[in-house]
Amino acid sequence: MTSGGARTRTRTGGHMRAERTEAEPGFYLARAASGFIVHMNVCEENLRAVRKVTLEVLAAAGVNIETAESARLVASELIGNAVRACGHWVPVVVEVEQDTKGIWVKVHDPNPAHLPVRSGTAPDDPNAESGRGLWLLDALAPGWDVVLTPIGKQVRCLLPAPEALLAVVLGTADTEHDVRKRAETI
Repeated sequence: MTSGGARTRTRTGGHMRAERTEAEPGFYLARAASGFIVHMNVCEENLRAVRKVTLEVLAAAGVNIETAESARLVASELIGNAVRACGHWVPVVVEVEQDTKGIWVKVHDPNPAHLPVRSGTAPDDPNAESGRGLWLLDALAPGWDVVLTPIGKQVRCLLPAPEALLAVVLGTADTEHDVRKRAETI
């Protein structure tokens, strides 16, 4: 990736103000103080770059390493699901952004017909080699959802801020239905 890049004003939707963009064939990254957006064709090199920038941007925003690692894991899982749904080199849009609720990880792919389906694999099956991805999303981003769009689908995950996790443990958190309804308004 290039280190300089051009300056941009805002991204579509106006949530993050982009500070710097970096572009290479099949990879366009717009960084912001609270996160980033990358348009990319999925390949091993680009996946490594997304994993790296996820940690860099979240660490620079003051996110603890454990939460940043969880966000990186969720992004990797969602990108892998997009490859399984659409094939290698699929064009995706990956968004990672910190806000007061936690860390948002969103992956948009072009196949609205292939929705995430839970496998019959138990999360604690010691012999399973795959099939735990949705269990992982449930654990790290309770209330994740899928939104169909005119150009495909977007899987949206919110890794709750530590205060929100404490509310879940104490039983004072919103129900999954409340979380999903709130996510629909975003």
